[in-house]
Amino acid sequence: MAIVIKRAYESATHQDGYRVLVDKLWPRGVTKAQAKLDDWLKDLAPSEHLRQAFHEGELTWGEFRRCYLSALTEHKERLRPLAKRAHQQQVTLVYSAKDERHNNAVVLKQYLAMLKTQ
Repeated sequence: MAIVIKRAYESATHQDGYRVLVDKLWPRGVTKAQAKLDDWLKDLAPSEHLRQAFHEGELTWGEFRRCYLSALTEHKERLRPLAKRAHQQQVTLVYSAKDERHNNAVVLKQYLAMLKTQ
């Protein structure tokens, strides 16, 4: 199976499998019915300070990624069940950022993939 990422503003589909919102804030203009989420890991999203520093340009993508990966290691055991779930079914990490290549879901996907191999 796989871990994929998808913007909250894209329609949910059956192929998404287990859908998890990975942002601290609820996506603007999206209802719970539209989101069709199975879980919301808001406490595992980047800290407010880290998120703002990246969006304001105080941190490069590499710095943001490194800081967020470091923060995720503190939640390794909490994330392990999600990584294991990805062995059984598709897991879709749902995020709201406009930038599809530089966001917390991309980093979390990389971290979960690493946990799957441990």
